[in-house]
Amino acid sequence: MNISVILIEMAVFAAIFTAIVIPASSGNRKYTPEAIHNYPPDIQEEYFKTHPRVDVSYRSKNVILAKSLGILLFTAILAACCHFAGAKTFWQSFWLTFGLMAWIGLYDTCFLDWVLFANLKMFRLEGTEHMDEAYHQKWFHLKGVLFPGSLFGLTVAALTALITMLIH
Repeated sequence: MNISVILIEMAVFAAIFTAIVIPASSGNRKYTPEAIHNYPPDIQEEYFKTHPRVDVSYRSKNVILAKSLGILLFTAILAACCHFAGAKTFWQSFWLTFGLMAWIGLYDTCFLDWVLFANLKMFRLEGTEHMDEAYHQKWFHLKGVLFPGSLFGLTVAALTALITMLIH
């Protein structure tokens, strides 16, 4: 596999991920159940004190649909990445995909969540603008990337590796 291609893919994947996440987490879209689901529980509770409560659990059909679409989208993007990087076997594709998913999880947590989400007012839910400390909860986001994020990554890696195996 070509390391230079993989490094370029990491940068492009981060750009694509950012282009998807920022619009989905700002404006009126941040008030959808699948977006509210990604906020820490104390922010959700404060928000629902003044707004109608909606199901934002992992069992919510909106959250399930969003996560399922994410799996399909990431599988398609990363299948292309594996092809361009030269992955030819199930395990090459699996480990490359899992590595790229781990990378995007770290990027999302350390930059998007800890820096942008925590500090930019555009991501604050109405009625929670005063909760600076709650928006800076690093442990909440780190737990999310470890689980269920790693399970999400393993699922995408397995699907991408199956696609690679079927193509070759």
